[in-house]
Amino acid sequence: MPDRIETGTFLCIAAMTGGNVLVKNMNANHITPVIHKLEETGCKFEIQKNAIEIKGPKRLKAVDIKTMPYPGFPTDMQSIFTTALTTAKGTSMIIENLFENRYKYTQELIRMGAKITVEGKTAVVKGIKRLYGTTVKATDLRGGAALVMAGIAAKGDTKIENIEYILRGYEKFDQKLKKIGVAIQMF
Repeated sequence: MPDRIETGTFLCIAAMTGGNVLVKNMNANHITPVIHKLEETGCKFEIQKNAIEIKGPKRLKAVDIKTMPYPGFPTDMQSIFTTALTTAKGTSMIIENLFENRYKYTQELIRMGAKITVEGKTAVVKGIKRLYGTTVKATDLRGGAALVMAGIAAKGDTKIENIEYILRGYEKFDQKLKKIGVAIQMF
């Protein structure tokens, strides 16, 4: 059974790429805040007892997020969701209320063309049409997964260094991504 953050990551990948993903063996009640925010961006859901299906729009709409303790929006999804918003139509504001220094990954997204300004616990994301592949470095687990997601949506190839951060929290991540059609290689 996938955990709620892994499920949220796959839902955000589908959302950002305009894809369609079915996650089995997952209770939607465990990620309600993520589903609600994805609905605000224009995603459509079909929720079953133990499965969640998402259909991403052609382009996401900008939304604002504030991380909060459970049952609020999870801080572990902040970098994943922020990455999805880099190509949304409009400007999004993300407020990280739980952890300092949670925006390290944004510098790597900026290298890919994202327009992100960080000041204290707030990040402002001005959506662009497309990210561009380049070499980036994972600085932590969730930020690294966010870079994988950015690479999937980017034009061109993306190489991610320091993948050990990602591998310690996402079991067989590359194999799961291949199952949904992602062209990915680990070296």
